[in-house]
Amino acid sequence: MSRASSSNSSSAANIATYPITVPITCSVFVGTSVDGFIARRDGSLDWLPPDGGEEHGYTAFIAAVDAIVMGRGTFDTVLKFRRWPFQKPVIVLTTRECNALLPAGACVEFMSGAPRDVVARLAERGMTHLYIDGGVTIQRFLDAGLIDRMTITRVPVIIGDGIPLFGPTRRDLRLEHLATRSYASGLVTSEYAVAYDQT
Repeated sequence: MSRASSSNSSSAANIATYPITVPITCSVFVGTSVDGFIARRDGSLDWLPPDGGEEHGYTAFIAAVDAIVMGRGTFDTVLKFRRWPFQKPVIVLTTRECNALLPAGACVEFMSGAPRDVVARLAERGMTHLYIDGGVTIQRFLDAGLIDRMTITRVPVIIGDGIPLFGPTRRDLRLEHLATRSYASGLVTSEYAVAYDQT
């Protein structure tokens, strides 16, 4: 049975009020075109390999996370998929009401608040590893200093325009390269740890 719930913070969306008191990891696992886009301007993913292409680490990654955190735009795109792709809980960050009919088996919660508030509330529930998805959401969590690891898979295609993975930043973000793997189809997956400046 599908189920949805709503959890709203009383704080403004860009002001963190909840301290993170227990360890929790936030990771990104995302595919991009060679020119750095995660979707076309209309959200279309028709340039991606069918069914995500060959196995490139996603199965092990998704098995290790407790929940997926995404923005409303990414959620609306996922709702158009032929089948619901997640068996884990999905947290949708939005301040708007959602009356969409959820697919069978989907466990979705709508939540508002600053990234640090959201992570703190999920950590209080005992979650230890979050999958952060969607361009704007990834950018907001990076800006808040919350992303620990990023796995970025480059798909061998140039689409020329679209929704970029990264946007303007207030400071340089240094990455520690952990590994890169290439696959027969041309996919190239690189893993990074985010090295935030502690000064």
